[in-house]
Amino acid sequence: MLPGVYKETKKDNTPYFRASITHNHKHISLGSYDTEIQASATYSFAEEILKNREHSLYNYSFDYPIKFDKYISLINLRDNNIYFSNPIYLRKRYFSYFLSPFEEFKFDTDDLFYFSQHKIMARGNHYFVSEYGMQTSLRERFGIKSFAVEGRDYRFVNQDSLDYRRENIIIINQYHGVMKEVKKNKVQYKTTIHIRSNYVVGRYSTETEAAIAYNKAADTLTKNGYDRNFFQNYIEDISNKEYAEIYSNVKISDRVRNLNSPD
Repeated sequence: MLPGVYKETKKDNTPYFRASITHNHKHISLGSYDTEIQASATYSFAEEILKNREHSLYNYSFDYPIKFDKYISLINLRDNNIYFSNPIYLRKRYFSYFLSPFEEFKFDTDDLFYFSQHKIMARGNHYFVSEYGMQTSLRERFGIKSFAVEGRDYRFVNQDSLDYRRENIIIINQYHGVMKEVKKNKVQYKTTIHIRSNYVVGRYSTETEAAIAYNKAADTLTKNGYDRNFFQNYIEDISNKEYAEIYSNVKISDRVRNLNSPD
């Protein structure tokens, strides 16, 4: 066998070839291949990456015999002397996660353990990780709700939508149907609910009141015969007693309260 190549056999007795490399006493699998030549080419290129600093994070070519995620992992091992199976590169105060040569996520170092254990996946512009057999949206992990619209409900300070460092994410509106308004230096929260068109539920002095007003409006419309799966805001940091008291006292507009289903 050529250096770094090991022959294996599948269950149907078809042969295949594994490539692996050892660096600073760390044994690293490079993948499985149909031919010995392919496996050997990957091993030789991995050696070159670890020795040659001309290979950088931003000059990957799809002609290379090694997969992109492994390419990033080896560069990080070379430069930072630590290996991650995920395509992570450590920076001074944060780290990058390269989903592709064109998608570089940035995260705070506090998130390193999590993303070293969880792979980021994509479906179109939807990025997620798999946890316990379920998909967790990357944006929701960082407090951006599923209903949120960029520019209205949240924004990225440096306008880089792949930069998930917490100082770069500003949540403007955290609850469904609630929008912050500033008029004459006075802050208030406008609640709307959608039934064929948007109906104003009311304006409130706190975001919590506005979110609970949305829930109350949704409950009222359901009782009035609207067979819809209304979103419900989950309110953190208040007790059930406090929630019930606000829910009881918060006012919703007569127009919403008196809407009856046409069915």
